[in-house]
Amino acid sequence: MEFKRIMEDLEQFGIENDQAQSDKSKKYLSITRDTGEFLSVLVKATGASRILEIGTSNGYSTIWLASALPDNGMVYTVEVNPQKVAEARVNFDKTNVSSKITQLVGDVSDVLVEVPENVDFIFLDADRKTYVSLAKQLFKLLKNGGLLVCDNAISHRDELENFTVWLNKQSNLSISLVPVGKGELLVYKGERKV
Repeated sequence: MEFKRIMEDLEQFGIENDQAQSDKSKKYLSITRDTGEFLSVLVKATGASRILEIGTSNGYSTIWLASALPDNGMVYTVEVNPQKVAEARVNFDKTNVSSKITQLVGDVSDVLVEVPENVDFIFLDADRKTYVSLAKQLFKLLKNGGLLVCDNAISHRDELENFTVWLNKQSNLSISLVPVGKGELLVYKGERKV
């Protein structure tokens, strides 16, 4: 089955699942297709080879990221829900990107130690309440010249307010809000100003 059709099937399956589920933990809450395409272009344009993703869900966004990487690239993706981890693994196999993905299972604050420093790209799409407490750790992992992309920056702007305030206080970060999908907040990490 070709990549495009598998991704369309995954997209549709995610939409149908989320409409049928009332339990938030059983929803996939996947990114939109245009966000996936946007992330793919960003990964290629930045020349990223090491990506950290917070929030795997069933792997839809992870596949977009991994498929944009060079052959020696790696996505380190974090998910706490074991059922979603297993579903994601099946989807990675279907799309032939498993060799470019390292799944980290558990609470993000516990498993970040397994991620090598100097990642090129971070994609944040998880519990927005945790972003401020994770911020220092995440930006320590992100290389100078790296890019962090935060999903839901328009759809859940209020939940990201404290994180946005924190970002704006950092002298070495440049920020842009892009109205793609549910809103993508792009954060470029430059050299720290002395």
